[in-house]
Amino acid sequence: MDLKAYLAGQAQRCDAALERWVPSENTPPHTIHRAMRYSLFAGGKRVRPVLCMAAFEAIGSDREGIEDAACTLEMIHTYSLIHDDLPALDNDDLRRGRPTNHKVFGEAMAILAGDSLLTLAFEVLGRLPHGGVLVAELASASGTVGGMIGGQVHDIEGERQTPTAELLEQIHRAKTGALLRCSLRMGAIYAAASPLQLAALTAYGEHVGLAFQIVDDILDIEASPEELGKTPGKDQAQAKITFPAVYGLEQSRIMAEAERRAAHDALTIFDDKAAPLRALADFIVQRKG
Repeated sequence: MDLKAYLAGQAQRCDAALERWVPSENTPPHTIHRAMRYSLFAGGKRVRPVLCMAAFEAIGSDREGIEDAACTLEMIHTYSLIHDDLPALDNDDLRRGRPTNHKVFGEAMAILAGDSLLTLAFEVLGRLPHGGVLVAELASASGTVGGMIGGQVHDIEGERQTPTAELLEQIHRAKTGALLRCSLRMGAIYAAASPLQLAALTAYGEHVGLAFQIVDDILDIEASPEELGKTPGKDQAQAKITFPAVYGLEQSRIMAEAERRAAHDALTIFDDKAAPLRALADFIVQRKG
């Protein structure tokens, strides 16, 4: 399949949904909506919404509106990036090749822009059919117990500690993996997946989530600012616990490839409708930025 064309088409679907739901820059109060849209439409790959829509398509449901559910994942992801970049956390100046939100709008407005995207995501899900189940799924993946915020806490508290495999897994299965796994589960739930289908897509999500973080850690060492779209070398500078810090670069590459293969194996119950998911697993491991 032509993955590049598929990604572009799905990203357009996601962006169209975001345009429908996110207030325009001309909507008062203007500054907050400019700040929200500045980061939201900064050219991200839309990996999480694309995974959500691909999971939905793998099941072959005839329900409509999956792009509305999927776009909430980008809202949550973008809110987390805005807050991650703040001086109190990673203190970064560059994101997606542009100055970070707080560098443009100030810290107070950046905090509120993140808060606004978080709030809007749940408003959107609440207005969709079966929204209650989706709200619970996304809230759990974003939260403190095994979710994104919990992983961020472990990440902060792990700085300057001795890197261990146990702490590494504790951080990244929550910080990155939870929202990626949730993307697959939300697509499956929206499509009314069977328990077997939901379990298979959950397993796929766990494997691609881990692969994504391993590759992210490798790229932080090897990629240029232009490829990465943000400042490289931040993990080492802040003594973060990463896969290369624990396992070394070569073993980290081997682990990412093993997760890619395991993601493919998780999809054996699906037919060719899951071809995009198989291609996405390859893309996540082989990407350069």
